[in-house]
Amino acid sequence: MSATKARQVRHNKAVQVLGRIGMGCYGLVYLLIGYLAVRVAVDGGGQEADGRGAITEVGSTPAGGVLLWILAAGLVAYGLWQGLLAAVGYTWIDKQRTRTVKRVTSGVRCLVGISLGVYAAKTALGAGDQGSGDQKQQEFTARLLGLPAGPFLVTVVAVIVFGVAVGSAVKGIRRTFEQDLDLAKLPSGTRRWVDRLGRIGYVARGFVFGVVAVLVGYAALTHDPSRSGGLDAALRTLAAQPFGTVLLIVVAAGVAAFGVYCVGAARAQRG
Repeated sequence: MSATKARQVRHNKAVQVLGRIGMGCYGLVYLLIGYLAVRVAVDGGGQEADGRGAITEVGSTPAGGVLLWILAAGLVAYGLWQGLLAAVGYTWIDKQRTRTVKRVTSGVRCLVGISLGVYAAKTALGAGDQGSGDQKQQEFTARLLGLPAGPFLVTVVAVIVFGVAVGSAVKGIRRTFEQDLDLAKLPSGTRRWVDRLGRIGYVARGFVFGVVAVLVGYAALTHDPSRSGGLDAALRTLAAQPFGTVLLIVVAAGVAAFGVYCVGAARAQRG
């Protein structure tokens, strides 16, 4: 697809609507992750507190089959919308470097959205349980460690994840996420809440990804892939710390705040 054609597709009203609905679905996943994290804090059980666990939780409800197909369609739509933004989006950003970073970030969200959507569809078909997110992360780490200079490569991954964590936290603290919103599209009474939820959510998300980076880095240091892990492992690591229950509940609330932010900000998201 040419750049001109991609821009035309990006500005199509139907594409915009589907992308924003998809952003709401993406937010729902984070909201459920927050809920699952609270369950981990309270009794240590429940589904894995990550995207796959959130989707599995949806599937366990009475209307799970229908909801999973809706979630699958929404997440794939969100991923494709982010793919368009990665290719030709963020034209409202003046600085080329900032625009490039945002496009790369959208590219990652494209992959995450589509992969979660595919997993939701597989779950609806009864083929979703193919290992937890932590297992996938550990298998990936083991493959890297088995390569020449494997520990170095895993360290690079840890540094990248840590960079994402810092970027998310800074985005919340400096409120730069507002650059991608047209707040005039939101009812005046909700703008302040969207802003607050965004600030809390991005900082909490950054904190959790920071823990993931530490786990991956520790796996590189010890040459032990079992030390690695994804979102669920990071949250359970927090729960194991002194005052871990309180800490995890606070972080879970922040993660859930990010989910609510995505739902609330979807209408105002620039496309």
